[in-house]
Amino acid sequence: MHKYLFLGVSFGLSIPAAAQDRPDTEITVTATGVAIPVENTGQPVTVIGRDEIDAVQGADITRVLARAPGVSFSRNGSVGSFAGLRVRGAEAEQLMVLIDGVRVADPAAPGGGFDFGNLLTGNVGKIDLLRSSNSTIWGSDAIGGVLAVSTRADTGVRASAEYGARDTASATLSGGVGGERGFLGGSVSRFRTDGFSSAASGSEPDGFAQWDASAQGRLVLAPGLTAFARGHYATGRLDLDGFPAPDYALADTDETQRTRQWSGAAGAMYDRADWLLTAAYSMAETHRGTFDPALGSAPTFTSNGHSDRVDLTGEWRPEGPFKVDFGGDYEWTRFVTLYDAAERTHSVGAYAQLGMERGGLVVHAGARHDDYAGFGGATSFGADASYALASGLRLRASIGEGFKAPTLFQLLSDFGNRTLRPERSTSADVSLAWHDRNAMPYASATLFRRDSDNLIDFVSCFGSTSEICTNRPFGTYDNVGRVRAQGLELEAGAELLAGLSARLAYSLVDTENRTPGSPNRGHVLARRPRHTLSLGAEWLVVGRGPTFGADLRWASKSFDDAANTVPLRSYAVLDLSARWPVSERVELFGRIENVADERYQTAAGYASAPRGAFLGARVRG
Repeated sequence: MHKYLFLGVSFGLSIPAAAQDRPDTEITVTATGVAIPVENTGQPVTVIGRDEIDAVQGADITRVLARAPGVSFSRNGSVGSFAGLRVRGAEAEQLMVLIDGVRVADPAAPGGGFDFGNLLTGNVGKIDLLRSSNSTIWGSDAIGGVLAVSTRADTGVRASAEYGARDTASATLSGGVGGERGFLGGSVSRFRTDGFSSAASGSEPDGFAQWDASAQGRLVLAPGLTAFARGHYATGRLDLDGFPAPDYALADTDETQRTRQWSGAAGAMYDRADWLLTAAYSMAETHRGTFDPALGSAPTFTSNGHSDRVDLTGEWRPEGPFKVDFGGDYEWTRFVTLYDAAERTHSVGAYAQLGMERGGLVVHAGARHDDYAGFGGATSFGADASYALASGLRLRASIGEGFKAPTLFQLLSDFGNRTLRPERSTSADVSLAWHDRNAMPYASATLFRRDSDNLIDFVSCFGSTSEICTNRPFGTYDNVGRVRAQGLELEAGAELLAGLSARLAYSLVDTENRTPGSPNRGHVLARRPRHTLSLGAEWLVVGRGPTFGADLRWASKSFDDAANTVPLRSYAVLDLSARWPVSERVELFGRIENVADERYQTAAGYASAPRGAFLGARVRG
């Protein structure tokens, strides 16, 4: 399989500096909380649009996110299973995730993170990924970065459907109407698959079925004043493999998991003269239930996590080179599980950031303070700069602090510890970027480092007489962790020949456990490959003829555990694809995933998708 890797490297590194007409500049919201051009921030940002998502094909969002540098992931089996995204070696729970501007982390999850297993690409319009700490703007959870998903807001009507291996079928319908007075639109998608055995040792397929819907609208009430509302709903049913008696080893079971997620926001935006103000209320809820027919019809586990939030954010833009971004928020969260009584908490936070743009130099610097009920507060600082060295060539640098508040589960469950403090991080990076990745040619090189401490980890109390284990015979949580992640990211893309283009994203992520007194000190962090590589190419045969594509994803070996005793071998996965616009409104497409049928694991004991072929069509009204 690794022959594909060597072919891809020689292909991807032969990118010439050919000039082309460039489309509009990429826009990001993750850097300052307000939409700005990517070139106007010194922070590392990757923006992936709907056209690129369509080119990748398929519902699996990890195949899209793997194109971004610094990204690795692990999954417990087939599509729909738990999937954790790690950015620059951070924990999966340390990435803040927003859907249409709403924070969607699950307060009932032990680590309070977001499970990408129930997020598919059908209704996604754009992905905006910040790859560094930025609690200055975003508050808690932004240690590893911020990923903002925007759902589709198409005018007219668009539809797509595909069918393929493992009896996998998906369909999406989206559309909307709009004009100067406003917009109303939405999308709905359906996905189902028989899947494959999540347990690598199993033989029974584990299926997944999901409905996903989103809607959004805005109405101009007066010049400069716009009201908006948006909502998202997803429900999924997943077959699970478990650890049945008497061996308690991962194997086929009849267990299932049902997940329902709601999120939404409503508010108003005032954009006039020197001021941009946005006031909004948002909410998010995740409900999970696990069922085992062998134990009856009642759920074996349930959890419900809910958050409500009010925000006021703004930007003051006086005449001259300066501007000020600012905001404040109040959030209530609560959780309940089958085994834990309902608990709740609240927090309040505010920030301000000064920006300056003069000539080719753009600079931002800011601070934030948050107060949490039960354990006090956290203060965060951050700064970044972007300087134009020449046309299209920029030097960027940023430094940022991040924090993650203890979750309700870590504080108040049967394993809870009310004395926990927030996790903290400081990240820094510097990069040289030529153009941006939404148009070829482009290239960038980035060096980064992130130091994290006070990390919360589970402490076993089996046979322990330490003070922290008093009245906690089964264990608890404590601020015991200290880690470092540093490395290099490279990106490039260009048109090699007329109609033939290639792109590359390579990351070297060196992680180290630096926890004093830990038996794992000096070890690499679990499930973090040191090297990852994404290579791609597209060939447009003739003007409006078919386009053929290839995508290669490679990850070096890693370990599944903190003790570095359970190895995960390196792997390389090659996908081939084709698209053919048979008319102005209809496009046929197809792909073969995992062409060489590579058998690999991103989490020990859990299988990954074998080779599969898929065919589909898109229609634009």
